[in-house]
Amino acid sequence: MQASRHDAWVGFFVLLGGAALLFLALKAGNLLSLNFDETYQVTAKFDNIGGLKARAAVKSAGVVIGRVESITFDDKSFQAKVVMKLYKNVAFPKDSSAKILTAGLLGEQYIGLEAGADEKNLAAGDNISQTQSAVVLENLIGQFLYNKAADSGTPAGGAKP
Repeated sequence: MQASRHDAWVGFFVLLGGAALLFLALKAGNLLSLNFDETYQVTAKFDNIGGLKARAAVKSAGVVIGRVESITFDDKSFQAKVVMKLYKNVAFPKDSSAKILTAGLLGEQYIGLEAGADEKNLAAGDNISQTQSAVVLENLIGQFLYNKAADSGTPAGGAKP
């Protein structure tokens, strides 16, 4: 009887440890958010979202103020439509701007909001019209190589005339 009682406690702690590991894995992968604050929804359209994903952070001044709810493609404007849920306790002017930024050199991407100067604030269902797309590293490297080739007098293909 004593051995089965110890087995039950060991099993309980093994399950507790497994649940803790699952919780940490979901939090690290940004797949779990235990925030029960009220939110309101705003949208923004971007030409290029890079590697932005749903559940990515929406930050202002380095503070998380919301999350990306969904990302869809608008076949009329040929842009990515990003739906964000911002916390009710933060209010931004209607002329605020949104940028897709990267945490570190190769880190995860998030949306950065910069406040405008309008007297009216964003409300549920509003659209942020001033957006800046993600910086694509491959495009920057290509531009750098093209400029270096142009400066040295060689064509972009690398062959001399």
